[in-house]
Amino acid sequence: MTYEAEVQFKFDATYTPTYGSSSWAPDDFVPEEHYLITAPAADLNAKQYFKLFEKFLLCVGMDPKSIRSGAMSLVFNDMVSEEDQRKVCKEYELTMDEDLHDRFKEWKRADEDFARLQKGTVQYTDTELDAMCDAAEEKEKCREYNLREAEYYNKRAELDAKMYKSQENRYGDPQ
Repeated sequence: MTYEAEVQFKFDATYTPTYGSSSWAPDDFVPEEHYLITAPAADLNAKQYFKLFEKFLLCVGMDPKSIRSGAMSLVFNDMVSEEDQRKVCKEYELTMDEDLHDRFKEWKRADEDFARLQKGTVQYTDTELDAMCDAAEEKEKCREYNLREAEYYNKRAELDAKMYKSQENRYGDPQ
């Protein structure tokens, strides 16, 4: 059994000038236009149909921005469930307006992490350390290591403060 199918988009237009009633010159228009776009339809998928229709709309003079807006209105309207809209957003890496606040928080956290990395030493928050230890295979060893590291940095801060104070006493205010 064979299956053959063809899809056609047809556009016919005629222009008949009314002489004496307009300032438009008749050579600004083509008196007749006929467009016939055909394509084999047996194996076209939805994206190919939309591409074909886009070509047809361009032929009849539609603005590309209007075509894209019309296509997006098929997805982002009140008749389409939010779940389906989110699937499209995920597929095309889009962010819905109501998600912008959360995305901003993520970007802000990423900027803070980047700034911390630029300083040369990574200092994690307690929440980050707990999350890393929870993900580790040997949770107790991880926590013990973090405690020892915290003790080291506390001791280092105390020694730095003592040294700063002794320099201040010896040389005056270092500023």
